[in-house]
This record gives sequence, C-alpha cells and structure tokens, in this order.
Amino acid sequence: MMRPVRLQILCVAVAVSLPAFAQKKVTFMTADSLTVTADMYRVDKYAPFIILLHGENGSRGEYRDIAPKLQKMGFNALAIDLRHGKESNFVRNETVKEQLEKNGVPAPMLDCEKDITAAIDYIAAIAVNKRCILLGSDFSASLAMKIANHNRQVTGVVAFSPGEYFGPAVKVADWLTGFDRLLFVATTQREAPFVAELLHNVPDDLLTRFLPATGAGRQGAQALWEEDDASDECWIALMLFLRKVKEQY
Repeated sequence: MMRPVRLQILCVAVAVSLPAFAQKKVTFMTADSLTVTADMYRVDKYAPFIILLHGENGSRGEYRDIAPKLQKMGFNALAIDLRHGKESNFVRNETVKEQLEKNGVPAPMLDCEKDITAAIDYIAAIAVNKRCILLGSDFSASLAMKIANHNRQVTGVVAFSPGEYFGPAVKVADWLTGFDRLLFVATTQREAPFVAELLHNVPDDLLTRFLPATGAGRQGAQALWEEDDASDECWIALMLFLRKVKEQY
C-alpha cells in the first residue's frame, strides 16, 4: 500500500532536522519497593517527556519503533515495563520478573497504577519541566486517564483502545468524572461505540478522537506500527494533538 505523501514529507523533514538517539535502560523504585525497568529515549533536557505504557501481556518493547519517531518530533520518551505483562517485539518484561521473584504471584492490572505513578515521579526528579504526557495501550490507557485526572504533573493523555478491563466492580467511566486534561483517544472500528460511551464524562473541547478510515485498525498502540494500513493517518492525527499539548509547556 502506498503511504500518503504528506506523512512521507513530514517524516523526512524531522529525520533531517534531528539526529537519531539511542535508548538507555534505566530502573526506578515504586512506593511498594518494586524495581521497574524502562527504556529511556532522550532528546535533550528541555524536551517534554512522554511516558509509554504497554498493553496486556506486553512489555516496553511495544514502543521500540514508536519511541524514536517521537524523539524526532522533539519529545523525550520513557517506555516502562509494567508489573502486569509478558513480552513485546522479543523484549521480555523485566518488571514482571521482579514481581514474581519478590511476591511469588502475578500482579493484577490495577496494581500497575503504582508503576505509572512511580514513572511520573521519576520524570519529575530528572526533568527540567516536571510535567509529562501519558501514552497508554488498552488497559494501561484506562489507567493513564485515571491517573491524569488526579495528578497535576500530567498535562495530556494519549489513550489507544481504552476500555472496561478491570471487571464489573470497577467502572472506568466513573474515573473520568471531572476530567480536565487534553485527551487523544484512538480506537478500532469495532471498539468505537463502546469507547464513546466510556468517554461520556469528558468535555468535547478537551477530546480528540481518532477512528481509522483505512481498514478496521489495530487494537492498542499497535495502531502506530507500520504493519497497520491506517498507521499513517493515525500518526498525523497524533502529531497534531501532541503539538497542541506541547504549547502548554
């Protein structure tokens, strides 16, 4: 399939204007003393930070191809291994390994909120600008929206395929009451009606929705992978949103 000329030109422009940056493995501690492993993709100390959160059964490897593109757009990125997951792109989840060695049992998805909060605190400790953007994939997208609604260090959220992942006793829609951050939500065609109901508490002027026009779309952050026919249009929509968030820094 031929890629849109607009995105080709834009990607060439940022690739020429900015060098490629290597990733660096880092670790930090959570409030309950679990060591979280992450990949740091840093442009410079003044660039805004995006914290990248993988989907269910995944790892920080979900963002191996995505994070360098965000760098070329002028963002620092931190891709973390949440304590619930497994593997992505042949990258094993090291925080899950730490969880099993320390506690002997797998962690529930809701416990990953501690890892995300620790990542926000880690960025606040090392960044010139203490704030950050959260980018989540399926269950972590829902957690990102919850945390952003109560953490003033988060200036915006990118949520790929958020949903009610946590059982009937937990309602993600209720977490969004009073939501007041800029929010980008991407879904597949199939998910769109359910996610629209989930977001009924989010004001329209804060919400940017993306629904693929080319194909059904992929669930989660895989919507940004080149294998998805709609990835070009998703990247364009995301870049426009991040430009708006960047204006707040």
